[in-house]
Amino acid sequence: MQHHIPVMLKESIEYLNPQKGKYFIDCTLGAGGYSFAILNKVAPSGKVLSIDLDQKTIENAKNKIKKTKFKNNLILVNDNFKNLSNIAEKHFKHKKVDGIIFDLGLSSDQLLDKDRGFSFQNTNSPLNMDFDNNDSDKTKFIVNNYPEKELVKILKNYGQERFAKKIAKEIVFFRKRKEIKTVGQLVKIIKKSMPVKFRYSRIHFATRSFQALRIATNNELENLELALSQAINLLKKKGKIIVISYHSLEDRIVKHFFKDHQNLCKIITKKPIVPSDEEVVKNHSSRSAKMRVCEYLGL
Repeated sequence: MQHHIPVMLKESIEYLNPQKGKYFIDCTLGAGGYSFAILNKVAPSGKVLSIDLDQKTIENAKNKIKKTKFKNNLILVNDNFKNLSNIAEKHFKHKKVDGIIFDLGLSSDQLLDKDRGFSFQNTNSPLNMDFDNNDSDKTKFIVNNYPEKELVKILKNYGQERFAKKIAKEIVFFRKRKEIKTVGQLVKIIKKSMPVKFRYSRIHFATRSFQALRIATNNELENLELALSQAINLLKKKGKIIVISYHSLEDRIVKHFFKDHQNLCKIITKKPIVPSDEEVVKNHSSRSAKMRVCEYLGL
């Protein structure tokens, strides 16, 4: 299995500054890179609460934590980070935390999972982009049932796809004859909708459409806004929120949230931090990452 490399891990740890006895929340456990790095710094007296909606991700982390001496210092929760306040209350009671991190990217395990359709490389995979990993048909339902205008809106707003109208029209035309069930079917439809010169650009022609459908399936932008508004109330004075995003829609939400809450938070990163050239060479998936950090003023 491909080894997942956490994006800007060194920078994240520097900003969070985890120390023995401190408490942190990782809202997007993924392959566990941030959680385990923080855990090693705060244990044996501190704790890390790690959340992920993907049950497989939680199971993988449980297997990994068994091999460490700090298994009682990591709390794993299978839930949506939009429920952050309730999760924190349940596991940390009224205790304020020293830092909260969000890495909004997909893990390598999710991309490689042939039971789901996150990657357009797995042509036989079902059209399921639900983080919940519960054999959800939501993505398939969107593609096969949403009106053409709604599909255009999703592709344009969430994927910034310039050929949204053509793709939506082709999807509707295809589904009248046959249900769209697999990644391969959708990729072919998208390819057919594209002018030839755009089929072979540096970024795969299906990238924006898949991103848009994944965001729509999981209500990602709405959930991020909900989680950020809760996160700020969970911090100790000088506690930090770090968000690593991978496209402009997420980054815009974080930027505006920090700006709108300057009475409560000091913005540490006036401009987003991006990975070094060296990191991008080592980890190509980090190329579009942007990190923003704010510090709670404790008012």
